[in-house]
Amino acid sequence: MHKIVKTESLAPSMFLMEVEAPKIAAKRKPGQFIMLRIDETGERVPFTISDGNTETGTITIVYQVVGKTTAQMAALKPGDSILDVVGPLGKPTHMEKVGTVCCIGGGTGIAIAYPIAKGLREAGNKVLSILGARTKELLFYEDQVRSISNELLVCTDDGSYGQKGLVTEMLKQLIDRGEQLKLVVAIGPVPMMKFVAKMTKEYNIPTIVSLNPIMIDGSGMCGGCRVSVGGATKFVCVDGPEFDAHQVDFELLTKRLASYREEEAKSYDLYKHNCKLGRG
Repeated sequence: MHKIVKTESLAPSMFLMEVEAPKIAAKRKPGQFIMLRIDETGERVPFTISDGNTETGTITIVYQVVGKTTAQMAALKPGDSILDVVGPLGKPTHMEKVGTVCCIGGGTGIAIAYPIAKGLREAGNKVLSILGARTKELLFYEDQVRSISNELLVCTDDGSYGQKGLVTEMLKQLIDRGEQLKLVVAIGPVPMMKFVAKMTKEYNIPTIVSLNPIMIDGSGMCGGCRVSVGGATKFVCVDGPEFDAHQVDFELLTKRLASYREEEAKSYDLYKHNCKLGRG
């Protein structure tokens, strides 16, 4: 069992959870993830590790409530326990000094981009960060990302905070002003990563993305997390979660992400219905 130490609401439907996992906290590196199961009847769900503390033996994850399991997680409180937390899994981000790098985070991807940007800064790089969200209330981790960045650009789709526009427009500003980007890291919704990759390919800028497809066991046995990278089949849980953005088949990834959307919606609706009955 893993005790929950802290929970926090970061934005509408967006939550932070800090949980005791000393062995994972000691071994985890930026880019790696865990598989979490709330109880014996729960499904196993992957979450990228946003932060860790070796002194307290805890790890931090950030998640958005999109279905039954994440709704159950949002109902948990400090002092409650989670049955399984397995990790760290996946290959960590390769850290080296390359020069100027740009780290882009959108949605829950902000929490994943943060430790990577931090690691790249510690490796001696100039880190330019971009955070994007649909609206101001959906932004989070701004202070954390700013603290480890040489410069931070913030944008919202509706212009309610920062610059109005998309992260690709912010990236274009950096390129146009002459920043010699040696690496771009983009983590967020699939359409965002797709269009960042399209832009950086035009400028021949190496780009990596972190993928979060359907995943069941996290060990490569089930094949549920398969993606096409450079025409070859890769398993995100063991070959990733990070890949060369210019080689990822984003169209196929989008289709696979929608495979069980109907079943997921039914499960979530049933959970909400049962919750209402319980309150009654």
